[in-house]
Amino acid sequence: MDEKQLIQNLRRELEQANYEYYVLDNPSMSDYDFDHKLRQLEELEAKHPELITPDSPTQRVGGKVADGFAEVHHRVPLESLQDVFSVEELSEFDQRVRDALPGGVEYDVEPKVDGLSVALEYENGLFVRGATRGDGQVGEDVTENLKTIPSIPLRLPDALPSFIVRGEVFMPKKSFEQLNADRELKGEALFANPRNAAAGSLRQLDPKIAAARKLDIRVFNVQWAEGKTFATHTESLEYLREQRFKVIPHYTCTTIQEAAERIATLGDSREEFPFDIDGAVVKVNNLSDRAALGSTAKFPRWAAAYKYPPEQKESVVEDIVVQVGRTGVLTPKAVVKAVRLAGTTVTNATLHNQDFITEKDIRIGDTVLVQKAGEIIPEIVSVLKEKRPEGTTPYHLPDYCPVCGAPVARDEDGAHIRCTGAECPAQRLRHIIHFASRDAMDIEGLGPAVVESLVGAGLIKGPGDLYRLTAEQVAPLERMGKKSAENLMAAIEKSKSAGLGRLLFAFGIRQVGQKAGKVLAARFGTLDALIAATEEELTSVPDIGGITAHSLLDWFANDQSRHLIDTLREAGVSFTSTEEPVGDKLSGKTFVLTGTLPTMDRKEAAALIEAQGGKVSSSVSKKTSYVVAGEAAGSKLQKANDLGIPVLTEEELMALLNA
Repeated sequence: MDEKQLIQNLRRELEQANYEYYVLDNPSMSDYDFDHKLRQLEELEAKHPELITPDSPTQRVGGKVADGFAEVHHRVPLESLQDVFSVEELSEFDQRVRDALPGGVEYDVEPKVDGLSVALEYENGLFVRGATRGDGQVGEDVTENLKTIPSIPLRLPDALPSFIVRGEVFMPKKSFEQLNADRELKGEALFANPRNAAAGSLRQLDPKIAAARKLDIRVFNVQWAEGKTFATHTESLEYLREQRFKVIPHYTCTTIQEAAERIATLGDSREEFPFDIDGAVVKVNNLSDRAALGSTAKFPRWAAAYKYPPEQKESVVEDIVVQVGRTGVLTPKAVVKAVRLAGTTVTNATLHNQDFITEKDIRIGDTVLVQKAGEIIPEIVSVLKEKRPEGTTPYHLPDYCPVCGAPVARDEDGAHIRCTGAECPAQRLRHIIHFASRDAMDIEGLGPAVVESLVGAGLIKGPGDLYRLTAEQVAPLERMGKKSAENLMAAIEKSKSAGLGRLLFAFGIRQVGQKAGKVLAARFGTLDALIAATEEELTSVPDIGGITAHSLLDWFANDQSRHLIDTLREAGVSFTSTEEPVGDKLSGKTFVLTGTLPTMDRKEAAALIEAQGGKVSSSVSKKTSYVVAGEAAGSKLQKANDLGIPVLTEEELMALLNA
């Protein structure tokens, strides 16, 4: 491959990685790989300046402002730092500094928090605005979300006319673990790492979601201070601490050798911090020296970020075990010979899924390279096949669930293999929580905490057991009591008449969501009629394709499913539809609802549309037939206008329905 083609390939990879990181909050490339690819591109462009283009990743800091947030133009740019990857490169940075500053130089060394950089603005001591870094010049206004972080003071002891500080928002490791556990229980996609989770949380349009994520911050710089001056960076950090900010840990060093030693110590003790770190920052301490050094077009000359390489060590795969998660996903895990990585002893490594195992050809007995992905999760990087013992065989995940024995099935996207058991003990909590949820059987008062209490007390093992509970059994549980127990019993009894549409969704059958449940209930009328339906009869129903039909047939054929149905039938749960027969006035039409409608909520409007065969989507595209807009309609209305899509009022929608 010639260097021109290599430059083009690197640009495409880096731009895609930038998009995933800054816009989607879903990175697929590690920071370390990104930094190295960017360095490679910089070197190639320096060698071939005639090939530099304005849209190259080297020509910008990176990032785009996402839809839904107001733009904030930073009064002081939030610069990125030049990366160094070795002690030699750190010494070169030091030499450049000393060449420009003949006198002595003092450095400040800080851990580089792996989170989301923000600027906090104060006027007369009051917090007035907070913004993400964005591209360094323009960020996103996330003030309301930042206000939910308890460690950000809303009022400062000193009422400076204008005061701006910079910090890094992060999700503490314990909060991250709890968040992913909760998301797994709900069947939601897991966050890859705390940084990804923090970015996704801070950029939620609903501050309540951000508040629930338990974010934190460490402040590390004074950007602007009207009426206040500082001689050194450490002096400014001390002032920040006096203003009740959580300040980044920092260490003053008189030589670059001392700084390098401190960087190594931080790397060895990274597990002790409540936040993840991906490096250490070295800064010139004297602020007048910083001013003299200035900045390049992209980086300050007075600071550098030392990036820790992922630590890799050899180990041996002693066994492969399969765990069944709360969503039924079979996750293989390698049991490896104990090895010390990033400050902890590693004895297990994730194998992700069957495709990962097959791609790397990982076998029991193999010698492998192990590293901590994102400094958190141990994973196998590669197999040292030259050390493979004789007699090993390729590994394949089992065809049956190791917990309940039910058949397993591969997801449609091919990523995961799941247990299909309706009463699998590994999925017990999730099954019951989903069954009782608002859009399913709508059992008021039966939230995750109560379900966990009931399961923990041995009172229920599956959804069917809910209908055998008594108030006397439930009342002694923590946070219950007689009245709460009676209310729960009444809610469970009421759910018996929820109807077939809700029941089908409550079953948790793959591919059968709320809408499919309603459509199937309206078409077949009873559960028994649906069970007796053939594949041809199922696929004749609007919106029910071959994949959904197979999911239904497989689920109804499963012994655990039949047992659950028998239990519910015995308890008196209604298997009859309460859905109105589906009309066809809006068949083939796709609607998007936005804003506040005058006389109904969007859920009610969606139900009316679906009752006439229409589809309701959450996003506007060229395939959208109509956008129904109410008061305070946002970006969806603008996009509809841009695409020339007809916009209806609630009154016009009703006229369409009643035509």
